[in-house]
Amino acid sequence: MEPGSSSCPRGDGNPRESSPFINNTDDDKGTLYDGKNMALFEEEMDSNPMVSSLLSKLANYTNLTQGVREHEEADEDEGAKKQTVKSPQMGTFIGVYLPCLQNILGVILFLRMTWIVGTAGILESFIIVSMCCSCTMLTAISMSAIATNGVVPAGGSYYMISRSLGPEFGGAVGLCFYLGTTFAGAMYILGTIEILLVSADALLNNMRVYGTCCLTLMSLVVFVGVKYVNKLALVFLACVVLSILAIYAGVIKTIFEPPVFPVCLLGNRTLQNHGFDKCMKTEIIDNVTVTTKLWSLFCKGPELNASCNEYFSLNNVTEIQGIPGLTSGVISENMWGSYGPAGMLVEKAVPSVRASDASQDKHLPYVLNDITAFFTLLVGIYFPSVTGIMAGSNRSGDLRDAQRSIPIGTILAIATTTVIYLSCVVLFGACIEGVLLRDKFGDSVKGNLVIGTLSWPSPWVIVIGSFFSCCGAGLQSLTGAPRLLQAIARDGIVPFLEVFGHGKANGEPTWALLLTAVICESGILIASLDAVAPILSMFFLMCYLFVNLACALQTLLRTPNWRPRFKYYHWALSFLGMSLCLALMFISSWYYALVAMLIAGCIYKYIEYRGAEKEWGDGIRGLSLNAARYALIRLEEAPPHTKNWRFLFQMNLSVKHPRLLSFTTQLKAGKGLTIVGSVLEGTFLSRDTDAKRAEQSIKSAMAAEKTKGFCHVVVSSNLRDGFSHLIQSAGLGGMKHNSVLMAWPTNWRQSNDPHSWRNFIETVQETTAAHQALLVAKNVDSFPHQERLAEGTIDVWWIVHDGGLLMLLPFLLQQHKVWRKCKMRIFTVAQLDDNSIQMKKDLQMFLYHLRLNAEVEVVEMHDSDISAFTYEKTLVMEQRSQMLKQMQLSRTEREREIQSITDESRSSIRRKNQSGAHGSAVNNQNARLDDDKQDEAQLIHDRNTASHAALNDKTDATPERVHMTWTKDKFCTERNRNREPSANMAVRDLFSMKPNQSNVRCMHTAIKLNEVVVNKSQGAHLVLLNMPGPPKNRGGDENCILTLTELTLMKTDVLMEGLNRVLLVRGGGREVITIYS
Repeated sequence: MEPGSSSCPRGDGNPRESSPFINNTDDDKGTLYDGKNMALFEEEMDSNPMVSSLLSKLANYTNLTQGVREHEEADEDEGAKKQTVKSPQMGTFIGVYLPCLQNILGVILFLRMTWIVGTAGILESFIIVSMCCSCTMLTAISMSAIATNGVVPAGGSYYMISRSLGPEFGGAVGLCFYLGTTFAGAMYILGTIEILLVSADALLNNMRVYGTCCLTLMSLVVFVGVKYVNKLALVFLACVVLSILAIYAGVIKTIFEPPVFPVCLLGNRTLQNHGFDKCMKTEIIDNVTVTTKLWSLFCKGPELNASCNEYFSLNNVTEIQGIPGLTSGVISENMWGSYGPAGMLVEKAVPSVRASDASQDKHLPYVLNDITAFFTLLVGIYFPSVTGIMAGSNRSGDLRDAQRSIPIGTILAIATTTVIYLSCVVLFGACIEGVLLRDKFGDSVKGNLVIGTLSWPSPWVIVIGSFFSCCGAGLQSLTGAPRLLQAIARDGIVPFLEVFGHGKANGEPTWALLLTAVICESGILIASLDAVAPILSMFFLMCYLFVNLACALQTLLRTPNWRPRFKYYHWALSFLGMSLCLALMFISSWYYALVAMLIAGCIYKYIEYRGAEKEWGDGIRGLSLNAARYALIRLEEAPPHTKNWRFLFQMNLSVKHPRLLSFTTQLKAGKGLTIVGSVLEGTFLSRDTDAKRAEQSIKSAMAAEKTKGFCHVVVSSNLRDGFSHLIQSAGLGGMKHNSVLMAWPTNWRQSNDPHSWRNFIETVQETTAAHQALLVAKNVDSFPHQERLAEGTIDVWWIVHDGGLLMLLPFLLQQHKVWRKCKMRIFTVAQLDDNSIQMKKDLQMFLYHLRLNAEVEVVEMHDSDISAFTYEKTLVMEQRSQMLKQMQLSRTEREREIQSITDESRSSIRRKNQSGAHGSAVNNQNARLDDDKQDEAQLIHDRNTASHAALNDKTDATPERVHMTWTKDKFCTERNRNREPSANMAVRDLFSMKPNQSNVRCMHTAIKLNEVVVNKSQGAHLVLLNMPGPPKNRGGDENCILTLTELTLMKTDVLMEGLNRVLLVRGGGREVITIYS
């Protein structure tokens, strides 16, 4: 190592130069010596950035708009070196205020506003405008809070909703917003064509033909390049502003000089001014009275004596000014609404003579209502005129300071347009004649736009301005909707939309544009602006509803990350906006509202089940967390009632028994909870990776078995302590498990490790001590998986009442499709002094009150003599206990001594049987049973002998005390010489040993009960039995404990012998089923 340099170990163990002045280059300075004065945190800096570098990256952060600028640059710089992207420089006025103004003011203002005022009246129109504008203002406040809560990447409303409410709500509302934007394009195109069409004759077919052509042309423009659309945006905005100014100028001019737009009335009926030029029946030309063109429209000929329409003959023709002016007082006539059905004549409130026959009126050139008008319809038609408030948030990537510009620009734009709309309602009602207001297509003024007749200096200002405004809005819809769909597709939350995430080489969403054009064409084929407007109103209202919901949810949850810079919001305002959106949906069209909600619901469920899992820190997850916390605290306040008892499983899963998961799923018909536990031996520091891998493996197994629940992997020094930790600590609060499910150790007799038996029994003991129910499944690998069982029975052997769990289990199993065809049978055991008939009646009545359908059978088990086989089996086990406690022989000696003990015990039993030592305890049948089972007892004995021999060989190999100067041979010789006399004495004592009477009785009960169960339930699909209790002796000599454990396992094994599927059940000490409602 050179002088002046040293090796300093970093977190990865690699030596680094500690001096920046020796053998150092500029490159080294930037990579190796960043932060040398922070040597204390060297290990952390290997994985975590320094604050200085983090701040530098944040300061240089740039965020482009959602695709338009990138596509432009890609088109311009294709094949050349890409230019450096400049930071966004747009301010509040240019970037937010004007785009929102352009999107909000549009087709409805120019084509339907006057008709809405004339039909609903000034007061009701004022209410409609106020409701809709209030809705958008409240939504803008909520949107401002969300938009200022951190950096909003390009994506606008979809990004805000999805990141606030999660991928399910985000995808559903994002697609609804996409459909709304697409149908808005259709509406703007229909508005464009309506402006072009001078005549309303064959209007629908004209709309379809010209609308399709216009859509094709606009789609080609968008496909060729969005840069042309963006360059024309300023022109479109100027047209909107000039049109608004022309309207206000025309209103002011009416005070001094109202424009001349006469409206011809026949009686009180408004006439279409298409086929005539003079509003009179006859005129005098050269002192000769001649008929006019109007006469020929109502009469069968131009002659004065020609037959004419009755109403035409009875009433005079009058001409009134369509724009009487602001000071004319017409506002009082237009204050109230004039609704009517389709085909109703547009009439002025003046006297007229009614005709007797009105059947031909619809064929005459009267102005008629084209649709049935009512208040809620007008709300749906008007609402699209207040949409477009998301234009600023959609451009968040282009703004210099989005968190400041979006709230100010959006709220100012809504306030401006609200003032414009409210003032237009009042001014239109004060300046324009009522019959002209209700003339939707301007037929009474020769097909001019009604709003155009008011403007100054010419109606063509409004015609040209509204035309370009509608064209621009349509192009923007066809530009924005495909990119919104592309953003949703690229998020990957809706699998079937992935194809629409692709496009041209520059990222242009070609496939998304194609789908947008197809959906837009379906709206054009409707061929009615009044029918399309409520459709897109639904989708926009749903989007606004969820923006308000997201803000309210985040505010109420008070999540640490909810820190908006916009402070003028409140959850109550968001809830008010949400309620208003929902009300407007059903006010506009209740069936469209239901369809929109159904579409959103279907998308939500599809994303929930098939979509990609995304964790965006959304509010729904936070709401779930708060709800879970609240519920856990409530559950902790008091123990659950019997009626609310559910299975809360803690299952010890073994790779050998994956069917435990299937059985758990089948048992949880009560909608319980499963905690799958597993134990790894070792320390957590050394096996943390294995624990994570085991957790993922368990989760995969749970997903494959469709088991809902959690997994809990514990790393412990040994399996016994690990299972104990699971039993004690699994779960949380009121959601701690109340039941443990395990598999029966089928091969315990062949095991060379007796501690595995002890682990099982101690788990049973700890479960009992914790007052938890225990389910032990025998032959669990033969349990059904997903295949449905044929008709059969589930047999319950109810020996001991343990809270009703035995009777609840079959009912829960029957709720699952696998066990649905199985019937329930309940068996109970009657003793000698029991009335079996009365027991059966009482049990049937009890089941009736429990609302359980089951067959009942009472089995009588009389007191019988204990067989020699039972006596010998118990004796062999106890002799082994005494032998293992006192003898420490070599393996060959131990087997020889145990064999002699077994032979001696057999001969002793035979002598007792022959001499009648038990009186009448053993009859001929028991003697035959004894002879038949001799070999089996010997087999069991020999296997157990071998296992314990292996155990004692292991203990012999490690003596308790060894002097370090001794050799091994010296020590073994001395030990055997010292203990030989005591061992021989212990062997002699075993010949006279007698078994414990309690153990004999237990073994006798197990054998007798097994005979009855096998006789009755051998063909059952499942047998449920009370599990015998574990040994209560938890201390004392280890050999004695092992033998007690083995005796317990032997008794339980005998009880289940000859049965295929058995579920041993041990209650938790509380009632789980009740007869009360």
